Amino acid sequence: MTAVVVLTTVGPDVDASALAQVLVEARLAACVNIVERVQSVYRWEGRVEVGPEQLLIIKTTGERLTALREELFARHPYDVPEFVVMPVETSEAYGAWLLASVADVS
Repeated sequence: MTAVVVLTTVGPDVDASALAQVLVEARLAACVNIVERVQSVYRWEGRVEVGPEQLLIIKTTGERLTALREELFARHPYDVPEFVVMPVETSEAYGAWLLASVADVS
């Protein structure tokens, strides 16, 4: 099992909690942390933009990435959603919890 953290941002008016709930209930994420107030500076359509966003820190496994990406992109309000994937090392106990949390139970 490969533990990964996925970062994505949404606008300040998006219901990030509802999005996180969908991802966890679907077992695509074991946990989603929501950082409500971040300021992003980025280039978009030839201009430098500055604006408030919410950061979602999504914990999942490499095996669930494709399904997570599909679900997140289907629900994401941005034309080009951020989807940054970082492999991480976990403790044995946390890794076991993570795996059990995203396991297909059907």
